[in-house]
Amino acid sequence: MGQKLELVKNAAGRGIPAIVNGQQTVPYKGVGKHKPTGSKTAVPVRSCADYPADGNKIQPSLKAALEKCGLKDGMTISSHHHFRNGDLVMNQVFDIAAGLGVKDLVWFPSAAFPCHEPLIKHLENGVIHHIEGSLNGPLGKYASEGKMKGLAVLRSHGGRWQAVQDGEVHIDIAVIAAPTADSFGNATGDRGPSACGLLGFGLVDSLYADHVIIVTDNLVPFPCVPWQIQGNNVDYVVVLDKVGDADKIISGTTQLTKSPDRLYIAELTAKFVQAAGIMKDGFSFQAGAGGTSLAFAIYLKKFMQEKGVKARFIRGGSTKYLVEMLEEGLTDYILDGQTFDLEGVRSMRENPGHVNTSPFTSYNWHGKGNFASLLDVVVLGATEVDVNFNANVVTHSDGMMLHGIGGWQNCLFSKCTILPIPAFRNRVPIIVDKVTTLVGPGELIDVIVTERGIAINPLRQDLLDATRDSGLPIRKLTEIKTEVDDLVGGAPQKPRFTDEVIGVVKWVDGTVLDTIFKVRA
Repeated sequence: MGQKLELVKNAAGRGIPAIVNGQQTVPYKGVGKHKPTGSKTAVPVRSCADYPADGNKIQPSLKAALEKCGLKDGMTISSHHHFRNGDLVMNQVFDIAAGLGVKDLVWFPSAAFPCHEPLIKHLENGVIHHIEGSLNGPLGKYASEGKMKGLAVLRSHGGRWQAVQDGEVHIDIAVIAAPTADSFGNATGDRGPSACGLLGFGLVDSLYADHVIIVTDNLVPFPCVPWQIQGNNVDYVVVLDKVGDADKIISGTTQLTKSPDRLYIAELTAKFVQAAGIMKDGFSFQAGAGGTSLAFAIYLKKFMQEKGVKARFIRGGSTKYLVEMLEEGLTDYILDGQTFDLEGVRSMRENPGHVNTSPFTSYNWHGKGNFASLLDVVVLGATEVDVNFNANVVTHSDGMMLHGIGGWQNCLFSKCTILPIPAFRNRVPIIVDKVTTLVGPGELIDVIVTERGIAINPLRQDLLDATRDSGLPIRKLTEIKTEVDDLVGGAPQKPRFTDEVIGVVKWVDGTVLDTIFKVRA
């Protein structure tokens, strides 16, 4: 159910709604321009008198725990997505809510995946009013068609932490699936039959939610060590047969590309990092989860070995490729925010140099700094870029909202941001005059690498100077666009939208960057 809303212009020239899901919005003001005042939100005071003296917080069922938390109409229920497409808990949560006759819940996940497609029935029957979290696949399509009652609110991982700590989102009940836990509520993700790595995306939920439920399939005697979630912040513990399928933390976006063009783009990206003087002893980098970004890490490893270069740290999402670099002594640390395969899980459990982090340390814009800005280079993907280097990672060329933001926005604050992308996909040009949905301002995107050349943002004269005599195919972005348009028979047809709003994109500081409209049938 898209909504016809009055729009106001923000600093990016985008029309955004003044009210989103009943809350007054703050329009995007520009990079670094919005500076909040006041204090962080506070959680209710609790008393040990309300909890078992022996520390045993186990409830007989998930239903019992939800009832103990006072589940009722209109509450906000949160969850993390470290199991990615292997989550086995949240569909059960909303089935239970339906059985209890609860309506108009807000789901606040760090991300939703195709495994959550069964929740569409609860959007249709009114159990779930709307979702504020990254929508991947079927749920994104459902929202794009204007079928959700409320508006989708897409935030980065850091923006999610910011929203909770700033009081923009109040979590009534947090449900945290944990591969290992004790009866007191201490929990970790790096061990157990369903080990998924870390639980950092659920940390803010455990700190700020009114009620916290740990759901595990591997109960161990107290204490669960090391703990990533502290039991002192947990109300109840529930034991299920299985909380997640760890094999499915590996998804299509975390598979190494086999495309010759994409491999060439990855190699070109690594050559650029070397030619620009970024790859040197003590440098740091982060590669996204896309197939091209993963291939970049392999090429970069080869160049580092040839030159005898060692990184100080690598920011993860961790993969087996990054783990190999750690174990071969090519980096001192992996600072991991999300584990993308089972080798990453093993490494986190076994290697003290593989450190679990959270969005607070890595991405939160409303803090006293974060790790993302310390990175020398980050390599990410995009669904579209435009001639002003603005980028989109949320909607496709047809306007459908099929992806979330993840940590993408937060990583733009690295010292050099590179987007290695194909110049076209399925004969649809990726470089456009104006991105369908603005997710990343062009001033923060430094380099775009395609199979038809490398475009450097004119704002980065230092990079232009450093690579001038490198022999790399440095070209203007407009030249690449014109060449591709001619090749495929013209610029792509713009997606057709109604005037009904179905969602918004938040910037890292909580302001509204852009609006997503219902796709015209």
